[in-house]
Amino acid sequence: MKKLVLTLQLLFSIASFGQGFLHRDGQNIVDGNGKNVLLRGLGVGGWMVQEGYMLQTQPFASPQYQIRQKIQEVAGEQGTKEFYAAYKANGITKRDVDSLAAWGFNSIRLPMHYNLYTPSIQEEKNGEITWIEEGFTMTDNLLKWCAENKIYLILDLHAAPGGQGNDAAISDYDTTKPSLWESEANQKKMIALWKKLASRYRDNPWMGAYDIINEPNWNFTGTNKNGCDENSNGPLRDLMVQVTKAIREVDTNHLIFIEGNCWGNNYNGIFPLWDENMALSFHKYWNYNTTASIQQMLDYRKKYNVPIWMGESGENSNVWFKDALTLVEGNNIGWAFWPMKKIENIAGVTSVTKIPEYDVLLKYWKDGGQKPTEAFAKKALMKMADNYKMGNVTVKPDVIDAMFRQVQTDDTKPYKKNTIPGKIIAVYYDLGTNEKAYSDKDFINYRVATGNFDQWNKGNVMRNDGVDILPCKDSGSNGYQVSFIEDGEWLQFTTEVKTQNSYKVAIRYSSEKAEGKLHFETESGKKSEIIILPSTGGNDNWKTVVLSGVDLNSGTNKIKVVFDKGGFNLNYFDFTADKKASSKK
Repeated sequence: MKKLVLTLQLLFSIASFGQGFLHRDGQNIVDGNGKNVLLRGLGVGGWMVQEGYMLQTQPFASPQYQIRQKIQEVAGEQGTKEFYAAYKANGITKRDVDSLAAWGFNSIRLPMHYNLYTPSIQEEKNGEITWIEEGFTMTDNLLKWCAENKIYLILDLHAAPGGQGNDAAISDYDTTKPSLWESEANQKKMIALWKKLASRYRDNPWMGAYDIINEPNWNFTGTNKNGCDENSNGPLRDLMVQVTKAIREVDTNHLIFIEGNCWGNNYNGIFPLWDENMALSFHKYWNYNTTASIQQMLDYRKKYNVPIWMGESGENSNVWFKDALTLVEGNNIGWAFWPMKKIENIAGVTSVTKIPEYDVLLKYWKDGGQKPTEAFAKKALMKMADNYKMGNVTVKPDVIDAMFRQVQTDDTKPYKKNTIPGKIIAVYYDLGTNEKAYSDKDFINYRVATGNFDQWNKGNVMRNDGVDILPCKDSGSNGYQVSFIEDGEWLQFTTEVKTQNSYKVAIRYSSEKAEGKLHFETESGKKSEIIILPSTGGNDNWKTVVLSGVDLNSGTNKIKVVFDKGGFNLNYFDFTADKKASSKK
């Protein structure tokens, strides 16, 4: 009987973990069966390491220690503890991981703050290294949820002891204390932490890899404070070698990712590589999605016979996402996008709703004035922490569609079900890319030559396409309107038409001064007349005009609304059967 139990356990183990450990096979990342694995991941930024821009506390509080100070100032020590406990409990749960798996992700990159695992060197006595269970428990739980969804977990040391970069918000670097590079004690603590993590997770195949230091950006010998002109990077290489050695003393199973200086991309002096089971990570933001933009990493892959991975990217428009992922996947490069949850965010897979009370806190932190009461602050912060639950965030289907479906096809699909006769909300145009689902003149952001950061969506609400959207207070709206319409732009709507007919369309719009014009087109080439939209005398002064004679076939119709002359705001279209036109047939 005992032998049967052992046999069953062995079979269960093989069935559960038959994929084995991710590892390097030449220039590829493969599983235990030698099968190529294209990592499609998301970095769950903000959970263990808060960054000011995610919480809208930048620039007055960018690193996490400053954010915590601001919170403690208004909520008190106990209120701060309760907020952070709720924030971490709600930030990532099993439901989050289940959702990521359902959307198509096969990996998660966990940005870790060292202080959840071990105290700062200032808190240690006599140079000892002690441990905190909280971070390990959070990681254990996340790994369990990943395994249940057959998702790989990649550990990313995002905030190393002391902080690893002059871009302080990323690693919670406190400039009044020794950085990672200025303190041997901090480096020893980092090495010990990785050894502890590797010892704990060495036998778990759903632990995908160890990303041992995130975005170092430090000038060792150069003049650029973020290490972009470093030619040797000696201290960075030495530390990564020491970390690798410590990991390999307890764990020979897991893949190790390394990152260069200058936010992960400056590999000068890092080669030759020192481990057989290693891959290079690079980060890609705001540059062109051409082969030239990743050519250096492609060259490294070939020259050093090593896999490469786009370990972080995002914070752009859906068009940029689709183009970036098409580029890297076409070159057999896996990826991890960024981030998971951010307050009032259109460029991520989810958005956290901001409450008015939180704006009161932000205004006080920024400008001073009358201090909110402790009770008010605590209530506002606990409500914000509650809004981080997966059940309370707003999921962004357009972003998810761009990252997965649009990489495979240029076909469009409905954002919502649009039925005719019926009302079609203007912001419910199709899912798809520019010139396929819509046409907009500003649809992507490049920060290449000038460094300027121009929005690809002037309204910066609801959707992450080029189409410019603003909140709408007009009756009958869904709360949003299409605005900043320019001549020649258009929107496409996939509709289900119940009956072949000629329809009249009530167009709900507003405009301050300009006289607009639009017409409708169908796939079959039918065009309506052009209708003039006279000025309504104000952007908040909404009126309706009716266009007759829009002929539609029964079944699925892809309808384009073409803006012959822009300068107006659009709420909705209401299609009804044109009885006069029908009676003439």
